[in-house]
Parts: sequence; C-alpha cells; structure tokens
Amino acid sequence: MKKILMLVCLSFFVCYGQAPLEKTSVILKNRLSSLPNDSKVLVWIFFKDKGNVLNKSYQVPGNIVSEASLKRREKVLDKSNLIDFTDIPVFQEYISKLQSEGFELNQKSKWLNGVSGYITKQDLDKVLGLPFVEKADIVHQFKKRVETINQKIEINKSIPNYKPSGVNSLDYGPSFPQVNQINVPALHSMGYKGQGVTICVMDAGVSLLNHEAFDSLNIIATYDFVNHRTYIGDGLGGHGVGDHGTMTLSLIGGNKPGQIIGPAYKSNFILAKTENTDSESPIEEDNWIAAMEWADSIGVEVTSTSLGYLTFDDTVAVQFDYTWQNMDGRTTIITKGAVLAARKGICVVNAAGNEGDDPTHNTLDAPADADSIITAGAVDIAGIRADFSSVGNTVDGRIKPDVMALGQGDYVAVQDNTTSYGYGNGTSFSCPLTAGVCAQLLSFDHKLTPIQIREALRNTASQSTNPDRHMGWGIINALSALNYIHAQGVNNDRPINPDNFILYQNYPNPFNPTTQIKYFVPYGSIVSIDIYNVLGMRIFTLFNGFATAGDHELTLNATKFSSGIYFVKLSANAYQKTIKITLLK
Repeated sequence: MKKILMLVCLSFFVCYGQAPLEKTSVILKNRLSSLPNDSKVLVWIFFKDKGNVLNKSYQVPGNIVSEASLKRREKVLDKSNLIDFTDIPVFQEYISKLQSEGFELNQKSKWLNGVSGYITKQDLDKVLGLPFVEKADIVHQFKKRVETINQKIEINKSIPNYKPSGVNSLDYGPSFPQVNQINVPALHSMGYKGQGVTICVMDAGVSLLNHEAFDSLNIIATYDFVNHRTYIGDGLGGHGVGDHGTMTLSLIGGNKPGQIIGPAYKSNFILAKTENTDSESPIEEDNWIAAMEWADSIGVEVTSTSLGYLTFDDTVAVQFDYTWQNMDGRTTIITKGAVLAARKGICVVNAAGNEGDDPTHNTLDAPADADSIITAGAVDIAGIRADFSSVGNTVDGRIKPDVMALGQGDYVAVQDNTTSYGYGNGTSFSCPLTAGVCAQLLSFDHKLTPIQIREALRNTASQSTNPDRHMGWGIINALSALNYIHAQGVNNDRPINPDNFILYQNYPNPFNPTTQIKYFVPYGSIVSIDIYNVLGMRIFTLFNGFATAGDHELTLNATKFSSGIYFVKLSANAYQKTIKITLLK
C-alpha cells in the first residue's frame, strides 16, 4: 500500500504540457460547440493523481471507511490490501484550485478521482490548462421512462391470488403473489428476513416515510444527493418528489401485516436520494456515483437501484446519447462505478430498464450492463416476461438480464396518505424484490460474496439450464438458492434452519497466544461467552452482553493462561454450546 501511495504522490510533481483541447472528450467538445462562452455546463473533471497522499491517516484503512465496510471487503479482497488508490479521497487542493477558476462543485468521486460541477465554456479552458487535470467529460443527464401506477385501490378480498395457499408464518395480504412467486415466504418461515444485513435503496427519495408500511423499518442513514442534505422527503425547498422511492422501499422492506411484507423487512436501511424528478431537471449520473461511495463507506452490503440511464434529456442534443452500443460493461461512467462497487464486495442489484424488446440489439439501461452485478427484469404473475422489460445481450456478448421477478402488478405503498396502496408496473419493482432475496441469503450466510449470490440465484432460477436475452436465467427461487448455497458447501457449519444459536470451532486451534471465537445469534439476545478449565471452573468471561442478530467474532488472548486444554461455553436463553480449544506454548 505504501509503494502505491508513494508513486501517486510523486506523480503530483510532474509537469504536463497537454493542450486543453486534447483533454476534452468528443461528446463534451460537440456539446460546447453549440453553447455561448458564458453558458454553464455540467461536467466531470478528472485528475491525474491524488496529490499529497502520504498523509499517515490515509495509510490506516479505518480512517477512510468504516469497520463494517472493511469486514465486507474481506470476503473479496486480501486482508492486507482492503483499500487502494480508489479509496483515497480526492485531493482538496485540486478542488480549491478549480473553484478559484469559476468551477461550482456538485459531487466528488474518490473512486473515479474526479469531481462534477458547473462551469462556463470560457472558464473550462482555464481549468483544462491546469497541470493536474487529466481530462474533462460531460455529466450525462437522462430522462427515465415513466412507470405506471394505479393508486387508491380498495382491498378486494376476491382478488385472484390474494389469499396465500398453504400455511405461512406471516400475513402478506395482497403482497403475497409477488413474494410467493420467488419463494420468499419459505425463507421467512425459516427465520431469514434480512436481519443483520445493511441495504441501500438508491432512488428518488421517499415522499412518505411515515407510511404505515415503514413503521418498523430500521433506517441507519439518509442523504439527499440532489439537494445536499440529510432530509430525503419532499418539499422544504428541495427539488424532486419521492413517490417512486416510497413504492420501491415498500417492496423490499415494507412490513404491514395484512397489507405488504417485503423480503428483507428486518434489514438495516440506508436511503439515498439520487434522482431529481422535476420535469425541468434531468437525472444525473454523478449523484448515483456519490451515493454508492457514501454507502460503501458506511458498510452497505446490498444496493437496490430502480433507475436506469440511457436517453439524454435534451431533444436538441440527441447525438450525445448513450446508445445500445455503449452497453458493453465498460463505457458509461455509472457502469464503471457499479463494477467498482461489486469489486469491493457490494451486492449491486439494478433494474434492467423499461425499454422493451428490439430483435436487433439490446435495450438495457446503464448500469444494467455491468459485469459482476445482478440485473433484474420483470415478469407478470403468470411468469411471462413483461413486454416493457429491457433485454440483452450486452455488446460484449454477456447474457442480460440475470434474473427475473414480478414487475407487473406489484402491490406497493403509495404516497396519497399513510395507509394507501396501489399496483405498479416496471422493472423498478422487480429490482427491490430481487435485492431483498439477496439480503435474505446474506442473513443465512454473511460470508457470501456478490458473485456467489448471483450464481446461486442464476443456477436455481426457472430457466437456469437455458438462459436467454429476454429473461436471463429466469425467475428467482429464494429457497432453492439457499439450498444451493448450503449444498455447495460455502459455509457448511451453518444449519439450514437458524432458530438455534451457534458456537463455531475456534481458529487457529491449537493456538498461541490468540485465537478467534465466532458465534451466530438468530435474534438479538443476551449472550455470555465463558472460558473453563479442565476442572470445570470458569476462569474468564470473554463476553457478556447484548448481541445483535448475525455472526460475531471475538479474539481470545491467552497470554496469561498455562498451556493445556480449555473449554469455551456459549450461553444464551436456554441454549448452551461448548467447544474444546488447545493452547500450546
């Protein structure tokens, strides 16, 4: 890590003679050619390095991201290299210099080593002349295809598929068809409700966070990246409304028995407003990038994005659109961000888009083309692909979408009042259902990587043996995916049913002088971890207190113990479990 930082630092002192024109993307050049000199344009400015990054604080991973983020990264990265160049903050002196030249900052991206903001055509020339500026590009701005919603629907007990068949542990009400199609109730009955998992919903804010469907929602952080504030609701001088976010959040985490219950209603939620829904203002990709980096720093494990980016929000400048030919997994900036998130251990779930079918090419919305993420398309209750659901394949030949879930006729909370519901259509609704199942699987096994989750969903979906460009591997099956994970031996010491507490065998064993003690808690409980000698005498208490649901890990330091055999005992409620450990000095 130190070698990388030194190289980055040294590059700061190199003088570049690149002409400003050579630093401008073709799209930005074309855009600027139609504007007067004093017109402002929203651009990306990318830097060549990160300046003086030898600051010691940057060499301590915990100073850059949270412990939760580092723990998640351990699943996919070497423990000695949990942070890299992309995690180092953008050099503030560079930003200050841009601002002194007339640049109005909007967002910062450490992953991309750049900033977005507004600048006039004439000031841009001065900025591009700065030696530390690598290049400039346009911030793509888009319109999202409007999804339909039928509001104010009265609950009709005779609605087909309304009443659950068989015995279920929860009363799903009219939401039963959408979760039953993907076998969510089976995992709920087994105790997997997304507990212990952190999800970020990235959408248009939430217009009605006091809706009854959210009464038990555990929200740990919120931020509005459009208006730069923590409040994500409507009004108070901000741009955009969050009715769409209200609907998608209810699908993944809603919990109102008799009305709606989402797959991951016991998860912890981070809510990010990334979309400005004002008709005069476009969706902007830089907000999404900033939100993903923020969620990563907190420790997010699953993201649900019911937004897609394809059509430019300027009919005069349609030549600046992203097109289907850019859906190759490496071109659009938002796709690059999604891939980086997955590489850092985040399970990224994105809607495929609502652009329908075209037999000659894909109709995906970025970042649905990204590799390593899960792209969700939409089906109706009969399991038939919705005609609006976008199709693959990517330009580089990969099958997309990955999987399917209900996206036509989904029962959702709506913004009319705190008890109102309706039915909606769109891949925006199949996405949170899919993300919710990912959280359920992580509740079963927190060791799962994004790729392992995707493979489990793909290999157990309705057309796993014959995937295609219309439905990918097919409709997901949560129970089959869990059984697949268990059968593959990803974590064979975890039982299928999580009703009991678990005390895992320590590692290393034998040990000297430290060893790791890991245990699992199915629900928040008072837990005691005690050490006993061979005479049955308790000689040390390693932990005694409240433990949240999920896996926990403790370090036993036996420096003051004598060599020999000891016993570790877990006590919680009426459950007790003991393992033997060996200290060799």
